[in-house]
Amino acid sequence: MTAITLGQSPLTLAQLRAVLEGPATVSLTPAAWADVDKGAATIAAIVAEGRTVYGVNTGFGLLANTSIAPEDLETLQRNLVLSHACGVGPLLPDAVTRLLMVLKIASLSRGASGVRRETLEALIALVNADILPCIPSKGSVGASGDLAPLAHMSCVLIGVGEARLNGETLEPDAALAKVGLTPLTLGPKEGLALLNGTQCSTALALAGLFAAEAAFAAGIAAGALSVDALKGSDAPFDHRIHALRGQPGQIAVAARLRELMAGSAIRDSHRDDCSKVQDPYSLRCQPQVMGAVLDVLTSAAATLAREANAVTDNPLVFIEDGDVISGGNFHAEPVAFAADQIAMALCEIGNISERRTSILVDPKMSELPAFLVKESGLNSGFMIAQVTAAALIAENRMVAHPCSVDTVPTSANQEDHVSMATHGARRLLDMAENTATVVGIELLAAAQGLEFHRPLTSSPALEQVFAIVREAAAPYASDHYFAPDIARATDAVRAGRYRPFAADLLPSA
Repeated sequence: MTAITLGQSPLTLAQLRAVLEGPATVSLTPAAWADVDKGAATIAAIVAEGRTVYGVNTGFGLLANTSIAPEDLETLQRNLVLSHACGVGPLLPDAVTRLLMVLKIASLSRGASGVRRETLEALIALVNADILPCIPSKGSVGASGDLAPLAHMSCVLIGVGEARLNGETLEPDAALAKVGLTPLTLGPKEGLALLNGTQCSTALALAGLFAAEAAFAAGIAAGALSVDALKGSDAPFDHRIHALRGQPGQIAVAARLRELMAGSAIRDSHRDDCSKVQDPYSLRCQPQVMGAVLDVLTSAAATLAREANAVTDNPLVFIEDGDVISGGNFHAEPVAFAADQIAMALCEIGNISERRTSILVDPKMSELPAFLVKESGLNSGFMIAQVTAAALIAENRMVAHPCSVDTVPTSANQEDHVSMATHGARRLLDMAENTATVVGIELLAAAQGLEFHRPLTSSPALEQVFAIVREAAAPYASDHYFAPDIARATDAVRAGRYRPFAADLLPSA
């Protein structure tokens, strides 16, 4: 179980990945709790003084000019949560919900949102018990915060909606009772503080980033294995080529490919006697393509790391001087751009992987048996596995259109420009699944290609890659029910079995 202490240092990508991968416990430093208390005291003073502040004693959005009587402030916050719980569609995966809640706690812990200690303690108690609100995945435009998803998260705190524990659905009162709580009565601004923020879109984008990292690492391993299976050259990975261009990702990927192929008897068998002048681009240009992918993922990761540690509420409470200022930190444009970058990266990991699979199954290109099977004709071998890969990359390309360039005015034109970050990030989960399958198919194909070069061996590192593939599937001797092999190969990619082959290159390493 991952233990996270907020208030001592920023959350790291490695910590956030760990939260996604399993249960976590969250605590705050005494200094962080002191800031929370100061923020709550600032809001209490505003109410006591009768000052008019948006979201504290006014309506919301276009109704911001409507003043709310002191006796109605608690009702105002409850109504806000209930009215904004308009999500639809399948529920967010439990792992994403857990990460979303940790991100929300991190934001509230800064004291700039004005929530009371007891409200934050309730949210922490749910996370620490791995009790996760049921949150529909659709309904946010990523602008006034992820309002609908965060409203569903907040509903459980006030005794509405449902939660999940170990796959079992619980009524809200039962969920709260498991951590010794009863439904909360939200104080001034607390409903707004819980609902405002980019935590849903950021959690989804981070999930997409980490899945892209796993696919990237597997793609590097698969690409090197395919070069050896095709008796390709490692000369295009020579450090001098990449130094002349100076792109950091390209240099790093070339170095990793050289390391992976070092000591291959298959490579040595044709080093001095090879009829091929140049390999196809999908082999030769791996540093240029996957290096650019790495640079894009690194850039997106930096944006998301900042966002994970940000306060994205509105209005914001400045505890040092008592000011409360309205702004727009809830606008998820940075997350939208990061999600679009990751989508492009996932496309390219899959695109170049599928091209290598296509070469492997083509006897004219590969000089291997047609479709990587003996007695081809009687057996179809990898023929349709490559078709499946082609279908998946086409699907990815169709959904990779940048979401950040779209906008739909909402809230009677008060919120007239939105980021579309949430669905831009949500699509990454499906795209990553497609890409993992495409790379899984290439790994199966490349391992099969290696079988035709035995007893020659590949490099020590690539023999390790080969061994992981063989855990998923035996050599393809004749036609059989192939889908389970592909599923197991995909599972290994998703599970991060190939991360060690590129681990230090990955942003969350």
